[in-house]
Amino acid sequence: MTQATHCDLCALLAEPAAEVLIWRDGKLSVVFVDEPNYPGFVRVVWNRHVKEMSDLAPADRMAVMHAVFQVEAALREVMAPSKINLASLGNMTPHVHWHVIPRYTNDAHYPNPVWGAAQREPDALALAGRGALLQKLRETIVANLSKAS
Repeated sequence: MTQATHCDLCALLAEPAAEVLIWRDGKLSVVFVDEPNYPGFVRVVWNRHVKEMSDLAPADRMAVMHAVFQVEAALREVMAPSKINLASLGNMTPHVHWHVIPRYTNDAHYPNPVWGAAQREPDALALAGRGALLQKLRETIVANLSKAS
């Protein structure tokens, strides 16, 4: 498939900023999401514009999910969240991608989804402490995906 008109993910992957791009191979990319209240929020994105997981060949579907699981493992190791949320919605951006989101019982939305109604104000001190782990998270994701490919 070709790039869709006005696809935010296609635009992001065309020229990813160094601070956003964590890892990339010939099939997919792993990027940080600019969401200040959720440090460690990562997306696994198929490099080509493909709308649905079922549009991918079975081996490619497995590659996407393998990357999602490696990112989840890195988040658990480095960030020690209470829970990891995995989501593949694509309603606003119909391009194969998975959200991998570390969640904490004191985050602004918990127990709601990060896109739901906030339950409390963000904990600035906790956020600052988690943000300091992002370089270690980047290194761990790269290591996990490099040894797994």
